[in-house]
Amino acid sequence: MTSLFDEPVEESGAVDPGAPLAVRMRPRSLDEVVGQSHLLGPRAPLRRLVEADEPMSLVLYGPPGTGKTTLAHVISLATKRQFVQLSALDAGVKEVRAVISGAKRELTYAGRRTVLFIDEVHRFSKTQQDSLLSAVEDRIVSLIAATTENPFFSVVSPLLSRSLVLALQPLSDDDVRALLHRALTSERGLGGAVTLSAEAEEHLVRVAGGDGRKALTALESGAGAARSAGAGEIDLATLETAVAQAAVRYDRQGDAHYDVASALIKSIRGSDVDAALHYLARMVVAGEDPRFIARRLVIAASEDIGMADPTALQTAVAAAEAVAFIGMPEGHFPLAHAVVHLATAPKSNAVTVAIGESVADVRAGLAGPVPPGLRDAHYGGAKKLGHGTSYVYPHDAPEGIVPQQYPPDALVGRDYYRPTSRGAESAIGARLAKLRAILRRTR
Repeated sequence: MTSLFDEPVEESGAVDPGAPLAVRMRPRSLDEVVGQSHLLGPRAPLRRLVEADEPMSLVLYGPPGTGKTTLAHVISLATKRQFVQLSALDAGVKEVRAVISGAKRELTYAGRRTVLFIDEVHRFSKTQQDSLLSAVEDRIVSLIAATTENPFFSVVSPLLSRSLVLALQPLSDDDVRALLHRALTSERGLGGAVTLSAEAEEHLVRVAGGDGRKALTALESGAGAARSAGAGEIDLATLETAVAQAAVRYDRQGDAHYDVASALIKSIRGSDVDAALHYLARMVVAGEDPRFIARRLVIAASEDIGMADPTALQTAVAAAEAVAFIGMPEGHFPLAHAVVHLATAPKSNAVTVAIGESVADVRAGLAGPVPPGLRDAHYGGAKKLGHGTSYVYPHDAPEGIVPQQYPPDALVGRDYYRPTSRGAESAIGARLAKLRAILRRTR
C-alpha cells in the first residue's frame, strides 16, 4: 500500500511542524509505506534489494503522488547511504559531475555509498543522461531516477540496461483511506484535532484519484477550514469549500457508478454528443478509473458503430493508449475526443448482431466438418486424405474471388452480417451482395 510524496525530508528524521501535512506524514521506513505491495511485499524485488543492501540503480515510473521521491529517500535511510537529490528541471551536466565527485570522496574516505535521486529524469537530454553512465556502471552512485513518462521512450537505452525499471501504481481507495486515517490521528499529522465525516472521507478518496499527496493536501485544507469555523469535524460542505471542488454523487462501487457509465454509452448510441460529454465529465471529476472509461468506449465503437464508421474503433483504441501514456488529468482530452467521434458517427449494430447469431449457432451445435478444400494440406499424407485438393486460390482469379464453399454444410447460405444503409455500411452492403452472388454461384 503507498503514501510516498515528492518533497525531501531531513535525514535525521526530524520534521518541521510547519511543513505541509504530506511532508510530515512521509514514511520513514519500508514498513511505513502504504501500497506498492508488488514492489515491497516479503518477496518483492525492491524489498530484497534493500534488505540485502545491494548496490542498485533504479528507474521509478509512475503517476504523480505515488511516492517516487520518498521511496528513494526511504531506500537511502534503510541502507544508511548518503542521499543527494537533483531535479532535471534545474540541474545540468555540471551539477551531475559535482555530485559524482562528492560521491567518490564519500566512498573513498568514509566508505559510504551515495544514493543519487534525479526527479523528472525524462527532462534530461541524452548528453545529460549519458554523463551518469560511468558512475552508475562503476557503482560510485546508486541512481534512482523518477519519471512520470514511459522510461522506454524517455530514458536512454544504456542507462536503462544498467537499471531495474519499477512501475509504481496509483493508490487504491483503501490505500488512500489508510493514509487519511493515519494523518488524522498521528502526532506527526493532525494529532486527533479534527475528525472526518464519512461523506467527506469518500469525497477525499474520489478527489485524490490514487494520488496520496493530493489526498493529504486536501485533508490539510479541510482541517484548516474546520478549525477556522470552530468545528471539530470536517464535513462535506466544509471540505468542498476548502478544496473548491464540488462533490459529485458518484459511488464507484455502487449503483451510481453503473448508472452513469450506462448513461454515457446510451448517449453515445443515441448520438447525443452533449449528453455524452456531460456523463464523461461526471466520471472524470468523480475520479473514475480512466482505463474503465476507455474500455467502455472501445466496446461501444464496435458494438454500436461497427462498420458504419470503421475509424471509430481506431479512435477509441488510440484514446485508450493515449490515456495509458499520458495519464490524468490530461487524459480527459483524448477521452473527450473519442466520445465526440463515437457520438457523432453513424450507428450500426450489424457487427454485434452478426457475431451474436454466429456464436448462438455454434452453441446450438450448428458446426460440422470443415470443407475438405479448406483443410490444412501442409503435412505428409494430407493429399491422400483429399485435404486441400479442391481448393481454388482466389488471387489467381481476375476479380480475386472464386465460387467455392467456405462454411460447413450446415451453414451454407447462412447470412450473419447484414449491413445497414448507414455510413460506410451502405457501400459495404452493395459490395457484399456482389461477393455473395459470386461465392454462391454453384450452390
